[in-house]
Amino acid sequence: MDISIIIVNYNTPQLTVGAIESILKSKTKYEYEIIVVDNHSSDDSVHIIKGKFPGIVMIENKKNVGFSKANNQAIKLSKGRYILLLNSDTIVNEDTIEKMIEFMDKNKEVGASGCQVVLPSGELDRACHRGFPTPEASFYYLIGLARLFPKSPRFNRYHLGYMGLSEPHPVDCLVGAFMVVRREVIEQVGLLDEQFFMYGEDIDWCYRIKKVGWEIYYYPFTTIIHYKGGSSRRKPFKIIYEFHRAMFLFHRKHYADKYPLVVNGLVYTGILCKFILSVIVNIFRKMGG
Repeated sequence: MDISIIIVNYNTPQLTVGAIESILKSKTKYEYEIIVVDNHSSDDSVHIIKGKFPGIVMIENKKNVGFSKANNQAIKLSKGRYILLLNSDTIVNEDTIEKMIEFMDKNKEVGASGCQVVLPSGELDRACHRGFPTPEASFYYLIGLARLFPKSPRFNRYHLGYMGLSEPHPVDCLVGAFMVVRREVIEQVGLLDEQFFMYGEDIDWCYRIKKVGWEIYYYPFTTIIHYKGGSSRRKPFKIIYEFHRAMFLFHRKHYADKYPLVVNGLVYTGILCKFILSVIVNIFRKMGG
C-alpha cells in the first residue's frame, strides 16, 4: 500500500462524499486506501457514506473523540507507506496523489509535505504555508505589521509571506486539511497529540517533526480546493473555545520554557482577550441573524 488517505467525518456526509469521489477520480499508478472515521455524527452520515462506498474502511465512533484521536485511530489501522490527512471539505485534483507521492519518493529528507490549498474563491488558504506561531511572529501578525510589510522576513514569519509560492520550498508547518506524512516519521515522533481536540494538532505535529531533523515542504505543483467550513460566519461556542485552547496548549508545550514569565503572561492574556472578543462578536452575529 502506497498511501492511506484518512478522512474524519462529523455531520458532513455530502462533503465527505465529494472528497471521496474526487479521490476515486485520481489518475495514479499508486495503490491507496481510504479510511473514514465518523465521530458519532447525529445525522445519517454513516449510512450514506457506507452505502455509496462499500469498499472503504469505516470506523464508527460512539462519541465525538476529536480530530486528533480520530485520525490516530485510522493511522493505527493504516497500511500505507505514507499517511494523508484529508479534510472532509476538500476536493483533490486528479494528479494530486500521483504528484505528492512522486515528490516524497524523490526527496527522502522530507518528512511531511503539503500541496497548494486554495479556497473556492481561488485565493490561497494561507494555513498551508505557515511559520511557527512564536510570540514574536504572532505579535507582528496581530498588530498588522505582517500586512504592512508582506515581504519582510522579520515581520511576516506567521504566514511566510516573503517566500514565493510558485516553487517548492521548506516551511515550518502545514495544514491538517491536507498533509502527507512519511510512516517512518510517525514511528519516530509518534501520533497526533490528543490534547488538541480540533485545532493546533497539525502545527504541533509539524513542530515535533522538524525538531528531530525532518524537512517539511510546501509543494505547489498540484492543488486541492478547501471549502473551509462553508459560508457560515457564525460558529458554535465549542469551536471558538477549542481554537483558543489550542493556542494556549501549543505555547505552553513548546514555548513557555523558552520565554520569561512576563512574556508568557502577555501571551496568555492575549489569547484570553482574543477569545472573549471572538465570543462577543459571535453573539452579535447570531443576534443579527
